[in-house]
Amino acid sequence: MGVIMQAFYWDCPKLENREYQWWNYLKDKVSSLSSVGFTALWLPPANKGANINGVSMGYDPYDYYDLGDIDQRGSTKTWFGSKNELIDLIRIAHENRMEVYADLVLNHNSGADGDEVNPIDGTKRWTKFNPKSGKFPRNWKCFHPSLYETWDDMIFGGMPDLCHRNPQVYTELLEYARWLLEEIGFDGFRYDCVKGYGGWMVRAIQELRGIRKEKGYKPFGVGECWDSDRTIRDWLDETNAWSDNPVSAFDFPLRYRLRDLCQVYGYSLKHLTKSGTLLRDVPSQAVTFVENHDVVRDDPIITDKMLAYAFILTHEGYPCVFWQDYYTWGLGQEDSAGGIAALVRAHEDHAGGSTSILHVDDDLYIMQRNGWDSQRGLIFVLNNRGDWNGVPVQTQWKNTRFIPVAWHGKNDAATPQEKWTQEDGWADFWAPPRGYAVYVPQF
Repeated sequence: MGVIMQAFYWDCPKLENREYQWWNYLKDKVSSLSSVGFTALWLPPANKGANINGVSMGYDPYDYYDLGDIDQRGSTKTWFGSKNELIDLIRIAHENRMEVYADLVLNHNSGADGDEVNPIDGTKRWTKFNPKSGKFPRNWKCFHPSLYETWDDMIFGGMPDLCHRNPQVYTELLEYARWLLEEIGFDGFRYDCVKGYGGWMVRAIQELRGIRKEKGYKPFGVGECWDSDRTIRDWLDETNAWSDNPVSAFDFPLRYRLRDLCQVYGYSLKHLTKSGTLLRDVPSQAVTFVENHDVVRDDPIITDKMLAYAFILTHEGYPCVFWQDYYTWGLGQEDSAGGIAALVRAHEDHAGGSTSILHVDDDLYIMQRNGWDSQRGLIFVLNNRGDWNGVPVQTQWKNTRFIPVAWHGKNDAATPQEKWTQEDGWADFWAPPRGYAVYVPQF
């Protein structure tokens, strides 16, 4: 399905000395990311934020249509750059066969130009918005509590919540999504804080159809439903009912299992096969990840993180790689078999089809991707022991040579041996100490 790069993290423009230049900085990375095998960029919110305590990451939307071309809220550019620089980044990504996803913050707004009393409950709130773009001006009628709906799912950060049941709000947000697709060039959306509003709003956006080069297309979508597997699946069921362009969701339950894999001594690999994750239960709708801009601040994976990346980049789902892991903390290693880059290449070249678990015990996990079309499949070995570990397994390939294309071990840089399967498909596959190995068939 491809591999996403989450191309930002909290305060990234400042921490990397790229304030107001992040879009330009990303442009210089697109070609190498594409050559590795990445197929999409997930960008931070492009809209002008409230910027109340300094320039913001955009999760406090003020003017949806100001993408860095209007002098307001203390600057013309957003923290990431100008509208033209964003459009140029998207153009370059498309030229390199990569999609670009916008972070869509629809639950709440911030930075209002004035406060006003909501007559429904008599409470004064900052809900009067007069953005300089002149598009989507808002007042108390656009927020909760509203004449159209008095009950609200979730309040975030004390910011006023938009009431999507108001026809004006509903229509404006659909038009905004259309504008991002058709006029700015985005290919899809990451929906922020989806527990704060009805899934029908996301479904309506997913039902939009864009036109590009005289051809229609459907936007990709993934929701941030930060909760249990059951809650996420309920949200998916609600949102995707009767939809012919279903949205996906981030697999938070899998992420926490992978955290424990990396950091909990004696973690049994049998847990990776149990239900309770999107990958296990609804893999076609799972966007898998190891770290993101939120969890890394409060609950980061500190040790043996490559085990987690090896898992998501060999299995089903749509894997997403975190910028800091790849670049800041040096796990990309584009010239090494032991980094994320080698796993991305293996994913794109070989990780097709369904999954068959060939062996699992507390310390050893061996999986087969069965292959589909040009992706002919692979064998993945995950080892939780402190020495080399492997067993014979029966694969679907007979009399076939396998070579290792990606591997990593704790304090052991040895290359796994090539393997040949017997006439009945049996062969022994091994992985380094506290590590993994990915083998691919040669035809």
